[in-house]
Amino acid sequence: MKMASNYSPAVLLTTFLLLQVLQFCSAETGRVHLAGNSPVKGVLNFTECSGMLRIFGTITGLTPGKHGFHVHEFGDIFTNGCDSTGKHFNPKKVLHGAKEDDATRRHAGDLGNIVADSSGVASVDMTDDMIALSGTKSILGRAMVVHANEDDLGRQDNEGSRTTGNSGPRIACGIIFVVA
Repeated sequence: MKMASNYSPAVLLTTFLLLQVLQFCSAETGRVHLAGNSPVKGVLNFTECSGMLRIFGTITGLTPGKHGFHVHEFGDIFTNGCDSTGKHFNPKKVLHGAKEDDATRRHAGDLGNIVADSSGVASVDMTDDMIALSGTKSILGRAMVVHANEDDLGRQDNEGSRTTGNSGPRIACGIIFVVA
């Protein structure tokens, strides 16, 4: 006896393709809880799929506008707060740049700016292919840092721009960890 399908060929094809994409997604997920010596707080989640790392969540307590947003090399937030996290994660030893720049023109940890609305809330939802949750591009155990000022993306002709984007003091940070 032949059974009639309740699904159109387009729905079946879409489902099949989605399952193919999902097989390239990591079961491993990450998270960071942001805090510091300021009212800035937040939780960000990380998921990896098809070579892209998605970062999403909410940060509150910011001044309205743009704030530099970076992965720093060390997950040490205990010795001297956010100042213990070292420089931007930069395994290729290149100059500071924009998230949209290629690997020869930006630190792996350069994620540009987040934007806080008039109430000081930034909704973060971005992807990046230069960082990961495993392998040589892993950011697990490193720190996520939010800065007081806008990141100029390395576009100014001064040392601060070439190293930090002149993004100012570190106002919140946290260690990126695996969620079990």
